[in-house]
Amino acid sequence: MAVPTFLSRERTVAPEGYSRWLIPPAALAVHLCIGQVYATSVYKTALVEHFDSTLTAIGVVFSIAIVMLGLSAAVFGTWVDRNGPRAAMFLSAVLWSTGFLVAAVGIGTDQLWLVYLGYGGIGGIGLGIGYISPVSTLIKWFPDRPGLATGMAIMGFGGGALVASPLSGRLMGLYDDSYDPTDPASVPDGHAVMLLFLTLSVVYLAFMMFGAFTVRVPREGWVPDGWDPHQVEEKALVTTASVSAASSIRTPQFWLLWVVLFCNVTAGIGILEQAAPMIQDFFRENGTSSVTAAAAGGFVGLLSIANMAGRFAWSSTSDVIGRRPIYLLYLGVGMVAYLLLALFGSLSTALFVTLAVVILSFYGGGFATVPAYLRDLFGTFQVGAIHGRLLTAWSAAGVAGPLIVNAFLDAQGTPGELTAAAYRPALLTMVGVLAVGFVANLLVRPVDERFHEPSTPQREKVSA
Repeated sequence: MAVPTFLSRERTVAPEGYSRWLIPPAALAVHLCIGQVYATSVYKTALVEHFDSTLTAIGVVFSIAIVMLGLSAAVFGTWVDRNGPRAAMFLSAVLWSTGFLVAAVGIGTDQLWLVYLGYGGIGGIGLGIGYISPVSTLIKWFPDRPGLATGMAIMGFGGGALVASPLSGRLMGLYDDSYDPTDPASVPDGHAVMLLFLTLSVVYLAFMMFGAFTVRVPREGWVPDGWDPHQVEEKALVTTASVSAASSIRTPQFWLLWVVLFCNVTAGIGILEQAAPMIQDFFRENGTSSVTAAAAGGFVGLLSIANMAGRFAWSSTSDVIGRRPIYLLYLGVGMVAYLLLALFGSLSTALFVTLAVVILSFYGGGFATVPAYLRDLFGTFQVGAIHGRLLTAWSAAGVAGPLIVNAFLDAQGTPGELTAAAYRPALLTMVGVLAVGFVANLLVRPVDERFHEPSTPQREKVSA
């Protein structure tokens, strides 16, 4: 698919002396906008009531968006690498904004399928394209610190709900005079959600276009001052060779990482998608929750901070201790945290919030570290396309996580009447899911030389 000249890669090559530190703001402009997908729990109950539906049916909107994210990232990954980040960010902005518009029409006309098509389908494709383009670009700008680079980019995606959650609550309060965020029983009407979507469509389009037209790619042969590419040979599980996207999917390493990402995301995404009602349900007695809607919205924002901070802090830490050890931390400690949340989370809000924050920091860290893990194993040649293919694990997890949680909750009762006990089977299931990912990560080894591109040096540090 050809792109207009003003969007071509050639128009985005950075001139001599260009500072690579100007790239992270462009990446954040896109990721903060598409990260809004993590704030869906803020208006989830409103959509359940508006469409007279179930948590599972409304949760499908979120799942479709995540499925389309992974599929579009896989399909368009090579296209993004070939045409550059400006074209990808531009297309992402148009699709993401259009998705909100179509979903708003669906709410206004009581057609749930239009919400599926708009927010889930069209918007989800914009999510996938927008997600991978800043990541692959920053890896090329920061070959000396790939964990830091991916953390800077994906930090914005995790922080999207930090902006979108309180903003959505205030806008819905503005659009619906009867909605009181301080009242746990208060729910905005569908008209308020429709107007919210229309507003976000315009705002996000403007910010994402800023990112698209400020991003740059490094010129051919550029390396950071004072950096020797051969230094990577001193680190375990890091290659100086290159593996193509087509060859990568024939390696066991790709599929082991697929399982690792799927398990880490499944465990986190089910809770994140249900975050606002979950904290209210955990502390409900005699049909009344001690946690207000405003406090629940604040909890979503806090989880967004943990998600965002984990993406930067843990991925940067992986530059020091290695990718495999950091995933052992995510998955191993994550199992303990989920077990404690299931058994003791309802004893105090402080314990509940602490455990949720730890879990979401690992969830975010897993996303931010995986592109650097891929760069270590497969090189930088087509890392964006490989990353796109790996995100199909996110697509599968986007279905599995919410489906597990919502199915258990629908079987236990109706929204607004659930308690902590209703969540326990789902949380214990997530412990088992993380255990599978833990084992898969232990099995990762260096990629065999037969998968390397013949035009690149056949050097690889082999280490168990």
